[in-house]
Amino acid sequence: MKYVEFVNSLISRQVGEVDNLVLFGQNIMAGSCLGGLCKGLNVRPPGKVINTQNSENTLIGVGFGLMQNQVSSILFMKQQDFLLLGVDHLVNTYNIIRANEPSASFTIMPIVVDSGYEGPQSALNNFSDFCSIANIGGYCFTNKRDTETIVRRHLVAPGFRILGVSQRLMKLDVLDLAVVDSDENGNFFKYTEGDDVTIVCFNYSLPYALEIERDLRTHGKSASLFSVNTFSEFNFGSLIGDVSRTRSLLILDDSKSGNQLSDRLLSRIHEQCCRIDKQIVIRKTLNNDWFYPSLDHLNLNVHDIVQQILEQ
Repeated sequence: MKYVEFVNSLISRQVGEVDNLVLFGQNIMAGSCLGGLCKGLNVRPPGKVINTQNSENTLIGVGFGLMQNQVSSILFMKQQDFLLLGVDHLVNTYNIIRANEPSASFTIMPIVVDSGYEGPQSALNNFSDFCSIANIGGYCFTNKRDTETIVRRHLVAPGFRILGVSQRLMKLDVLDLAVVDSDENGNFFKYTEGDDVTIVCFNYSLPYALEIERDLRTHGKSASLFSVNTFSEFNFGSLIGDVSRTRSLLILDDSKSGNQLSDRLLSRIHEQCCRIDKQIVIRKTLNNDWFYPSLDHLNLNVHDIVQQILEQ
């Protein structure tokens, strides 16, 4: 099953269990249904599924208005970039209502354009920036296990959040991984336990980390592999404890942001850990390549990274 098919199946199941739910967005039930993300979605009466016009600022305001009137809704967006048009609502409207105890939910589910440059209005892969601008809860997901946890926990839970779907992963086979540890909110997932290095990946970089972890095993080395699925600081205790044990750290972050949770993790590690013998940080290079056609992938060489980890 493809990633987008699996995400769609979970959404279908979840929204089918909720009364009086509104699903809305541009062409969500027409044409490709956002690449299959919204294909065949149905809600219980008197809920509605609405194809809308291009008016993202209004649509985000409508979602907050519905939530204030005890009606839950999900706004699907074909590009995360269109959230820029609703920044006033994301900050000012949300700041007015966030102190209230919500009885309904509002979830924005955009497709994060992380597959490469697709024009001047689809060059963003800056999920963390949208979350930080008003301390908005945001979650990404990369495989069966994290998607199940995050969709079940957050899609229609009271309150507001953003759940991002990776465009790069949409047509790939969905990963099915065993989980060693996680927290109930889906902030992080631990997929392997090892003694030689702690790997922590952010945004949608888990596939790169899995490749590195497999290569390490061919050299007789083991890694603890964590994937961080949120963009807000949480209790880093499990991650810091593992780094304290291995004293070797590899961070991968494939977002196009200068505002990264990986920086806050590094700060906490250095505040609390006695010693780290090896630290490798791999991120997107922030340069003018953003404005030209280019692959939106991490530029890394698995062999070279593994050799750096093996060098003591």
